[in-house]
This record gives sequence, structure tokens and C-alpha cells, in this order.
Amino acid sequence: MRLFVKITLIFFLSLTTAAALLLSCLGILVSQHAADPEKCDVIIVLGGDNGLRVRKGAELYNAGYASHVILTGIDERFYRPSHPNWRERRMIALGVPKKAIKIDTKSKTTWEEAENTSNTMEKKGWKSAIIVSDPPHMLRLHQTWNRAFKGSSKTFILVSTTPSWWDRVLWWKNRQSYQFVISEIKKNLFYAAVYY
Repeated sequence: MRLFVKITLIFFLSLTTAAALLLSCLGILVSQHAADPEKCDVIIVLGGDNGLRVRKGAELYNAGYASHVILTGIDERFYRPSHPNWRERRMIALGVPKKAIKIDTKSKTTWEEAENTSNTMEKKGWKSAIIVSDPPHMLRLHQTWNRAFKGSSKTFILVSTTPSWWDRVLWWKNRQSYQFVISEIKKNLFYAAVYY
């Protein structure tokens, strides 16, 4: 009987330790594909942000990493070129000329952003892109953009924003970070089943 209790205790301690390690590694897993920027043809600033992605995209543009910017995630029902939405206005205010900004109003999902941007790059003759998003988005972006660019000579680099709420090891301590990581794990599983 004592042997059974010891084995059971060891099993549950091992299981708890493994769960704690897995939990702490999720933040690293979802953000691991972020890289340093390199000069490219276009900077793609993904939608769904509160301004951090726009700021990062403008910083990269102003640092000379690309001469073109695509803003995605802008709803075509409300967009009028004569009245730019807040993301486009913010980018212009941060020093990016309006003529350098292209607006993608068709994409509603990350998958559509990748496909539509790939098509735009093909039409414009652009071969390389920097994709700007938040740290927990990087794993799904890596998988999605690899699929969208498969069979072409186009390349991409994922560049992450640096939100104050993000800690890749202690991600579960911040509510926003926790929600983002859990959402991304679910979306990665969905994308694996549907798109990959």
C-alpha cells in the first residue's frame, strides 16, 4: 500500500511539474518567430491593434526599412480614401507620406491578410515584406504566411511590437497577455485544422 501511495504522489508531482513547464513555455512558443527587421520592399501593419502596430510600422518606415506600407484590417464599409481612418491618420502623423500607404479593406482574417497581401505584392513586383504584429501573434503568422508565400520567391520577416503588458515567460500574470495567448492557442489549433 505504501508503494502505491509513493508512486501516485510521484505521478501527480511529475504531472504538476510538467503542466507548469508547459504553461510557462506557451508564451515562448507563440512569440518565438519574431525577428529583427531587415530592409525589404513593403511593411505590412496588421489590423486589430490599438496603435502599437501602427507606431512600430511608422518607426520601421522612418528608419528606412521599406518605402511602402500596407495597412490591413480596415473595414471597407466605413473606409473612404478622402477621409482616412484613425490608423492611416496616425501613420501620417508619425511621418509616413500618404502616397506610401496602401489600404487593404478586403481582409477580415489573418489568413485573408496573408493571401491578399501576397497577391498585392505579386502585382507590385515586391519580393520581401516585414509583417508587424504583437508578440503572441507570431506563431500563427509564421505558419500562415509560410503557406501564403509557398511556391513563390517572396520572403517575410515577422517584427513584433513591444507592448508593456507582454512577458513571454510570465504571460499568465497579465490579464491582456493571458487572454491573447489563450486566444492564439485556440486560433492556432483552428488554423491547423482548416488552413494548413
